[in-house]
Amino acid sequence: MIIYFNGVSNEYDLRTIIEIFMPKNQIQVVDTKNLFLEKLRDFKYGLEIVEEPHQRSMILYRGTDHKVLVERTLFAVDGGSKTALKRTLYEVLETVYAPIGKWGILVGIRPVKIVHEFLDQGKTVDEIKNVMASTYLVHPDKIDLLIETALRERPHLYPLDQSAVSLYLCIPFCPTRCLYCSFPSNEISKKGKLLPTYLDLMIQELIFAVSEIKRSGKHIDCVYIGGGTPTTLDVKQLERLLEEIVQQVPINQIKEFSVEAGRPDTISMEKLDVMKSFGVNRICINPQTMRDDTLTRVGRSHDSGTIVDIMKMARKVGFETINMDVIMGLPGETVTDTNETLKKLIELKPENLTVHTLAVKRASNLNASIDEIELAHDGEVERMLSDGDALVRQFGYTPYYMYRQKKMIGHLENIGYALSGHASLYNMRIMEERHTIVAIGAGAVSKICFPDDNRHERVANFKGLEDYISRFDEILEKKKAINELK
Repeated sequence: MIIYFNGVSNEYDLRTIIEIFMPKNQIQVVDTKNLFLEKLRDFKYGLEIVEEPHQRSMILYRGTDHKVLVERTLFAVDGGSKTALKRTLYEVLETVYAPIGKWGILVGIRPVKIVHEFLDQGKTVDEIKNVMASTYLVHPDKIDLLIETALRERPHLYPLDQSAVSLYLCIPFCPTRCLYCSFPSNEISKKGKLLPTYLDLMIQELIFAVSEIKRSGKHIDCVYIGGGTPTTLDVKQLERLLEEIVQQVPINQIKEFSVEAGRPDTISMEKLDVMKSFGVNRICINPQTMRDDTLTRVGRSHDSGTIVDIMKMARKVGFETINMDVIMGLPGETVTDTNETLKKLIELKPENLTVHTLAVKRASNLNASIDEIELAHDGEVERMLSDGDALVRQFGYTPYYMYRQKKMIGHLENIGYALSGHASLYNMRIMEERHTIVAIGAGAVSKICFPDDNRHERVANFKGLEDYISRFDEILEKKKAINELK
């Protein structure tokens, strides 16, 4: 399709809708009307969007003969709304293309937030369903998922405890970089020499941040250590970090203490014992798949047997809440493969199962080699999620949080499932953005929430290790924003 944005001020919002119907490589945008008309015959369809002082117009052309197929005009009374504009564009494109996915015009990461806002306004479930369908054009299946998730979250999130704060600590190191990873992570073989200095500074930031939280009159009730792979730390480093945390935060105040032990090849019985001894009560052991050939293909240096062994070790140590991640749509995998992975994980009885859709992010090695790798098509990955949902529900797992990402295959979603009594407090809080999370370390982003105003402010640390280390004084200065909580 060829597109001409004629004086359009919010081109980005409209592009996100267009990409629901076709991949970027099938879209050509030109910057003049003459060039649009000149090239139109080379395309099946052309779209012109015109913004004028009191109206916006959308004109869909057939390329072969320049015939106008659809023309829609939004006047100032309704055209001023971003939602109305996106909905109109969606409806115009839907006359000639089938949308990819069932999320209508919703392209944001946190669609459940919309449901929470409606519930806060006193809307009934039926009223919310009607709005989601008519205003946002969401498919009934996804509406049901949103409402089910929101209703399951609300007892954990409300009433809002504005005296409580969560703490996130980032360990941006991994043994290797996975093919699909876009997180600010560093291979230990390349950047490991910086780890001791990084750990020293991160602990300084932790101490400073906790003091600022206390000065604001708040307390910490939830701690999450992520990355990267926190268990890339050796036993002494891990013990030092955990000891400092419990010195700063009374363990009897912490409702949930999670550690991402995501790479099975970084876990040992000694590390599990250390975590347990310092009060960690939730860990993540993330296989992503139980196919050994896929694990090799995506750069994981462990096999499926290691995953089983580590789970047995974690149970022996006494962990009662364990999450396991899987990714739908990994290169070379089929619906049968993902179903088999889930069946094997269900046999291990984790309390949480987080089912991700593969996202081809710009910063990933997967994106750099995308022309050489054949990925599953949108419909196949949608079936992976659908079959997976039906399977895990049979064993008592239900959705308790969900979110979406850019560049996901099929414009699908990620869903966290839990057995009764094991929903992760941190995961729900970070998704719904009504609760302040203070983040420590390179690449970490604090979110200072003001729930009465339904807003939050982001306070981002530097992503790069070198910047974090060399500009550490600036990191501490930024942490003073915590006192805006008063």
